[in-house]
Amino acid sequence: MRLPSVIFLCWMTVTVHAAERPNIMLLVSDDQRPDTIHALGNDTIRTPNLDRLVAEGSTFTRATCANPICTPSRAEILTGCTGFRCGVVDFGGTIDPQLPTMSRWLGAAGYSTCYVGKWHNDGVPITRGYDFTNGLFRGGGAKFMKPATDYAGRPTTGYTGWIFQDDKRNLFPEKGVGLTPEISQHFADAAIEVINDAGEKPFFLHVNFTAPHDPLMLPPKWETAYKPEDMPLPKNFLAQHPFDHGNFDGRDEKLFQWPRTPEETRREIAAYYAVISHMDEQIGRIISAVEKSGKLENTIIVFSSDHGLGVGSHGLRGKQSMYEHTIGVPLIMRGPKIPLGDKFAAQCCLRDIFPTLCDLAGVPGPADKIDGKSLWPVLSGTVKQIHPFVTGYFRNVQRMIRTTDWKYIEYPEAKRQQLFHLTVDPDEMRNLIDEASAQDVRLELTKQMHEWFREQGDAVLAPM
Repeated sequence: MRLPSVIFLCWMTVTVHAAERPNIMLLVSDDQRPDTIHALGNDTIRTPNLDRLVAEGSTFTRATCANPICTPSRAEILTGCTGFRCGVVDFGGTIDPQLPTMSRWLGAAGYSTCYVGKWHNDGVPITRGYDFTNGLFRGGGAKFMKPATDYAGRPTTGYTGWIFQDDKRNLFPEKGVGLTPEISQHFADAAIEVINDAGEKPFFLHVNFTAPHDPLMLPPKWETAYKPEDMPLPKNFLAQHPFDHGNFDGRDEKLFQWPRTPEETRREIAAYYAVISHMDEQIGRIISAVEKSGKLENTIIVFSSDHGLGVGSHGLRGKQSMYEHTIGVPLIMRGPKIPLGDKFAAQCCLRDIFPTLCDLAGVPGPADKIDGKSLWPVLSGTVKQIHPFVTGYFRNVQRMIRTTDWKYIEYPEAKRQQLFHLTVDPDEMRNLIDEASAQDVRLELTKQMHEWFREQGDAVLAPM
């Protein structure tokens, strides 16, 4: 593929000292709440391998995804740009081909780039800068699909017809079609093959799990690991959200009955945790393979997710909201130059991963070509904050701004607003939108949010 000349000239400046660069491994889960890691405060779930990354690396406790659906969130990771800039604000968007991608940028800096797992953007990985794939999982196997149900007996509605394949579109139905109980193991197997075959050239290995996205299938040996009756309900559990947030008719919300019940929610959490623990087990296998190869101490490992999930919080089952349990994501980094066991409260976004990896790898970043900001100044102790605020958006129905202490949400179609003082109300249970004492904060956040979205060319919010 012929590269746009403007991008090619920039790349020429970064292809130096490739052999000295650290390896990079980016692990991304699917629909994982930020409060589902044992070492970060969840006493119920078992995640020993993610706990290891927390202990041996650094955690950003206030990372966000910006747009809480798979396709746009993953486009932001790949391009380091907002959905408005990269062209993907919903399903079906096409990434602007003039933009650099993380894979192309690192490839031009001397990395061997490989993609493993779920692909949920336009094109295929090799058209977005990856040298090759292994264990690629995407659509194309509908003819092999048979009627299936999830752990609760519900007809599967997600990933129907998705299938393992290679770069020549050869299909492998023997590994299962759609989500299967052991799918995380297949992704780990593919990643381990890449690690074992890696030569002296530094590698960038991007692994995208489907766990713990529905349909939830109980993995082998984890079928009874979590008992529903032992699962604590979320502190902000509700039988029903107080108003239609713009996705009441969405597939995710229809997975639960209305009103939500404690019994159904506990059952779902038990299955959700089982799928996460099984994925954690596979992440352990991947890390072990790097360790056995002798490359662990020269490998940067980043773990995150594309967004969180409701699972009963605020009366929501799905991921399409601006609440912390959904807009928030886990973000853990381990490797050379990264402090051990530190936790940072700096606000950040998934699109910050791209420039951060460039700094950690000693690769000049794409500068003004992306919107993300490197988190290296936070990791190195130079500053405490990179962003004065972060924003979130979902279709035409939700817009959000979050500062260190406050969050303001607008629902343009529902004509509702919410204001939460996160410092004293981290579970977002008290809406202060009508409190007289909070009106100055409300006005300031409204102004900042409207200005930011106008700068993106977003016309959803009404003029002030």
